[in-house]
Order: sequence, then structure tokens, then C-alpha cells
Amino acid sequence: MPVIGFLHAASPEAYAPMMTAFHEGLKETGYVESHNVAIEYRWAEGHYDRLPGTAADLVSRHVAVIVAGGTPPAFAAKAATSTVPIVINVGIDPVETGIVASLNRPGGNVTGVAVLTVELAAKQLEVLHELLGTSAAVALLVNPNTPLTESQTKAARDAARSLGLQLHVLDASTEDQIDAAFEKLVELRASALLVSVDPFLTKQRAQIVALAAHHAIPAMYGVREFAAAGGLMSYGTDLTDVYRQTGIYAGKILKGAKPADLPVQRMVRVEFVINLKTAKTLGLTFPITLLGRADQVIE
Repeated sequence: MPVIGFLHAASPEAYAPMMTAFHEGLKETGYVESHNVAIEYRWAEGHYDRLPGTAADLVSRHVAVIVAGGTPPAFAAKAATSTVPIVINVGIDPVETGIVASLNRPGGNVTGVAVLTVELAAKQLEVLHELLGTSAAVALLVNPNTPLTESQTKAARDAARSLGLQLHVLDASTEDQIDAAFEKLVELRASALLVSVDPFLTKQRAQIVALAAHHAIPAMYGVREFAAAGGLMSYGTDLTDVYRQTGIYAGKILKGAKPADLPVQRMVRVEFVINLKTAKTLGLTFPITLLGRADQVIE
């Protein structure tokens, strides 16, 4: 029975819907866990410093393919092996960062899925501005330990400048630091919050959504799971679709396909989700122009 090594930066509880999609993708290629494929799971629980060691451990176990869920695991897996096939899903340009040679011909032992993340910062701030009108100060919550932070921050700063907004960047890589970031947000009198896309922050979505509600801060998120958990709104790529595609690619490699021959899939479809229940709690009314653009309205 072939073995898949699954490496992720967050926790299984936080990514349960995505894991269901991953298994659906595997099933589409004829593989069912414990029936004709085994999976070795490695979850870093938000501790990114654990990833290099766990990636090396999977390589030592001679797994048939490593699935790296998220950008930090992708870098760790690539550094750990140049021979074991790797299927990634990343929110960063894999060509620009040297993970693959090109999207159409990745070369080497890595392929997978690249999603829109950095490119969406401008649109996310634009929607916040459209909803709140003359908001002068907006906070951006980032995890400084992820490779995405620098590019996400730059994109957000450029977008804020073009909209005439003041942007405050707040770092958080632990639960306590998230609490402290919200205290700083209130101190700075920021009128809105943009939460960057990061596995650790997604894992902590219940905490972040609760703090935003407690402080009555309108917030925009990069994945729909925040809006489903009670966040005001999200604008970003559908992660369940991303993980389904990741499962399909893992299955294809188990069947004999070479990563170098599988083009990196660029996931460009985004979804806009609004939680009207949360909007009502915050005393906000969404203009009809925004409601009409939403892919899903949670009532």
C-alpha cells in the first residue's frame, strides 16, 4: 500500500472541511485512505519551526509523495528532498520564489496548486472602504513567521495609499500576540481590520472573530471559513477547491505521473461572502452594490 506524507502548518480541527475535500480529490483518482493508500499526517499546530524536522522525518519514512498544505510546508518539503514527489498548495508565486522552474513545466520533483493571495489585498481593502466610507485608519493582521508576510504587507500598503487610508501593520504568531494585536488596534483607533491569509491565523479564526466582535471592529478576511465562523465578510480563493485539486494531483502521482509533467494549477476564481447576521450586530448596512456582488450571503 503506498503512503502519502501529509505536512501542514496548522491543525486537523481547523482544516476539517479542506481535508474532506482533499480525500474527495484522492477518491476521484481511485484512492481511499486505509483501503488502498495510507497517509502519515504531520501537523505543526502553528509552530512553523517544527516543519523542517517533520518534513525530514517523512522523507526518512520513504513515503511515495509528500503533500505540503500551505506556503511554509512547501518550502520545508522542498528543502528536505529533491527526489520524493511533492504536491504543494501555496499563496505565493512558486516561480518567483524558486519552488518550481515554471507553471507549465515545473521541472524537478514539485508541482501542485498556486492560489491568489497577495493579489487580492487591493480588492479586500477596496471593499472595506466601500462599506465603511471615509475610514481613515485600517489595521492589517499578519503572521511575521510566514514567507507571505512581506509581499502581503507591501500589496496592502500600496492599496491603502491609493485609497487614501492609513495602514497599521500588527504582528501575531501566538494566541497571546493576537490578543495584544487587538489591544493595539483599539489603541490606534483603527476603524477596520484586514486579516492576511496564513495557516496559523486561519487555525485561530474562532479567537480572531470573537475579538473582532468584542471590540466591534468590522473585519475583512481572505478565506470563507472566517465568515462561516461569524466574521463580517471574506474575499478570497475557495480553499476546499484548492485541497480537492491537491488530492487529485497526489492520486495522479501515485498512479505514476511525474511532478515535472504536471503543470502547476493557478486557482484564480475568488468568492465574496457576506455575513449579514454579523453586520446587523455591528450596526452596518451593506449597500446593494456589494450585496449584488456576493457569491454567498449568510443570514
